Amino acid sequence: MADGSDWRVTISLTDPVHAQGAQRSFSAHEVEEDVHARLGGSIAVGAGEAEVFLYAGTEAAARAAEQVAREVLDDQGIHADFALHRWHPVEEEWEIPGVAMPRTEAEVEAEHERLEEAETAESLATGTPQWQARADLGSHRDAVKLADTLRGEGRTVVRRWKFLIVGANNEDDARELAGHIRAEAPPDARVRAEHASGSLPFIPF
Repeated sequence: MADGSDWRVTISLTDPVHAQGAQRSFSAHEVEEDVHARLGGSIAVGAGEAEVFLYAGTEAAARAAEQVAREVLDDQGIHADFALHRWHPVEEEWEIPGVAMPRTEAEVEAEHERLEEAETAESLATGTPQWQARADLGSHRDAVKLADTLRGEGRTVVRRWKFLIVGANNEDDARELAGHIRAEAPPDARVRAEHASGSLPFIPF
């Protein structure tokens, strides 16, 4: 039975040629079919330059996939390092299995609040916003006009041609800011909240 989470086995190989060979072996369903036979689950395969990733829906399936992958690589005489991680739905990153996951709505909300506070603290401590609202306007004129409007509200705006960026302390602030900008912008503008690249100076507002 699936536990409703995402698990990933990371297989790191020192030789990219070995990574390509391993991916071909796994994509040939050697791992997927073996895990399915044992657990009735399925495995998705991904790859980086010198890494192969096995994605599963349960911890049991991920560990079974890791075992099968070890056997496949051992047969080929390929050495690799293995790591098991679980996707954290609030942190939105891969964590080691021992990290506690929120299970109730209250726990999810508390974890989210903790993350927002941490992002805000980092923004203030580093002087760089961790999030931003980004707007892609239909014309240079529209971008200039919207930038002037936002600056008139006391916001710090970076404009490059038809693009505007406004920094935010955290994800919630960025989403709220994006909604505000969307309401001020022309209908054809594309506005989104996104994690900042770290290139903007931080000025509280």
